[in-house]
Amino acid sequence: MKFVRILAVLAAMTLMGVSPVLAGTIKVGAILAVTGPAAFLGAPEAKTLEMLVADINKKGGIKGNKVELIIKDSGASPEKAISFAKQLIEEDKVFAIIGPSTSGETMKIKNIAEQGKTILLSCAAAEVIVNPVAKYVFKTPQKDSYAVVKIFDEMKKMGISKIGVLSSNTGFGQAGKEQVEKLAPEHGITILVNEVYDKAASDLTAEVTKMKAANVQALINWSIEPAQAIVIKNARQIGLKIPIFQSHGFGNIEYVKAAGPAAEGVIFPAGRLLVADTLPKSNPQKAVLVQYKKEYEAKYKEDASTFGGHAYDALMILKKAIETAGTDREKVRTAIENMKGFVGTGGVFNFTPQDHNGLGINSFEMLTVKNGKFVPLSTAVQKAPKKKK
Repeated sequence: MKFVRILAVLAAMTLMGVSPVLAGTIKVGAILAVTGPAAFLGAPEAKTLEMLVADINKKGGIKGNKVELIIKDSGASPEKAISFAKQLIEEDKVFAIIGPSTSGETMKIKNIAEQGKTILLSCAAAEVIVNPVAKYVFKTPQKDSYAVVKIFDEMKKMGISKIGVLSSNTGFGQAGKEQVEKLAPEHGITILVNEVYDKAASDLTAEVTKMKAANVQALINWSIEPAQAIVIKNARQIGLKIPIFQSHGFGNIEYVKAAGPAAEGVIFPAGRLLVADTLPKSNPQKAVLVQYKKEYEAKYKEDASTFGGHAYDALMILKKAIETAGTDREKVRTAIENMKGFVGTGGVFNFTPQDHNGLGINSFEMLTVKNGKFVPLSTAVQKAPKKKK
């Protein structure tokens, strides 16, 4: 009879949306594009989670509870993400889900997480993920609209007002395109050419040729796929010498390597992880950024990226909330929603019931590519040497 009562209690907890933690184990699911066109995102995210979970468990878990990580490789497929989300919630009974890597996938499983009363900490950037707010859905990358504003502010400084826009036919590409179109008028920007390309494109010469023909002063490309490196190469190959701006989806040095010398001078907004070593000691993020970067690069022998950082933030936010509220999922959700001053790789998070992203525009730094490396744009501008008298 005692065993039957236990089963009844567990069943009731599940119906109420409370994730039972058995034998001191917290199951955390992750839906990530470890392979496929968005592998530059998902692979470092998966590696980051594996590294962190191993360290957490080595130190005794979260309040004595071991973390069991279940990673599902979606390959950036929304259909697979849907299947995996249902599996993680209904079969694996996970406490929370981290991911997906891409905006399109996240939007496909947003309602699944809501219906399953399962905390979802997305590693994707599109603003629509958290706008409108969904009770159980959060995201760690910075907002699209803030990225656009940072780009437009830089264009204003450079005297640029007529631009061309390229975006991929993905959830991230569409969301960014909409923000660029929406915010351009109030920032004095006129879009002369606006093209959407296939995420699997291998040649974008035709698209950048239209930019050249329209005499645009600068180009914005909004995508997360390898195609963003092709945009840069094709633009330079046809002699287009105008400034090229990328979205915050450019924050992996592999994109620079893929574009080669053509990537020199590309400008984009990103979190401060990519330039952690250049930050002053007074910066509140410095210690977190340097430690994560050092541990990741020592373990995996590759450069850390902002994408791995998004997964870092998601897991550590979840960890902090469990430490605060225990293992009652509803209390943990509330703890995340009210978390203030959490220092992550993407910035200092201050969540509210109205803001499930928690980052301000100051979480972005404008970066550029110099000598094949990411550097703050402010330090890359060389002052002209003084003329000798």
